[in-house]
Amino acid sequence: MFTGIIEAMGQVQSIKAEGTNKHFTVSAPFTQELQVDQSVAHNGICLTVVDIAGETYTVTAIDETLQKTNLNALQVGDKVNLERCMSANGRFDGHIVQGHVDQVAVCESVTDENGSWVFTFRYDPSLGNVTVEKGSITVNGISLTVVNSQEDRFSVAIIPYTYEHTNLHQVKPGSTVNLEFDIIGKYVARLLSKN
Repeated sequence: MFTGIIEAMGQVQSIKAEGTNKHFTVSAPFTQELQVDQSVAHNGICLTVVDIAGETYTVTAIDETLQKTNLNALQVGDKVNLERCMSANGRFDGHIVQGHVDQVAVCESVTDENGSWVFTFRYDPSLGNVTVEKGSITVNGISLTVVNSQEDRFSVAIIPYTYEHTNLHQVKPGSTVNLEFDIIGKYVARLLSKN
């Protein structure tokens, strides 16, 4: 389980295809603390560490993950938001994040608010996911609060710290991001759809 509080940014060092899988080798400031079999969220996607070599580690994504997330768009040199699993004795600073991307969204606009930024994202509502005003949303693994919730789009307001310490500063209109909708909202929506 994760909280959506980004621990560090990593950088993609290499990408290797093997059948329908892709192996991503990433450098990160906490590589020396990792272990093989450990889960790390990459832009909100829970992936398992399969190898560690010096300052880099490798994770593998299967075809389903590649098709349902923005991993296929990653290139060598790109920055990724990283979060290790929450420890049982740690603070719960964000919200409940599983590391299971529900769908992708496209950035429609980025508005400079003279000290903060408002990002607006459009997503396909036919998949049954919903946002709630002032509810939680995870964008590229970042725990955020929804503003301006609509049926097929929402906005989030970003403070300078988040803008500088995550890869949101690279997101522009047309960029694809990973979304994980609020777990409680997903279960409520599912229950209501059965009535």
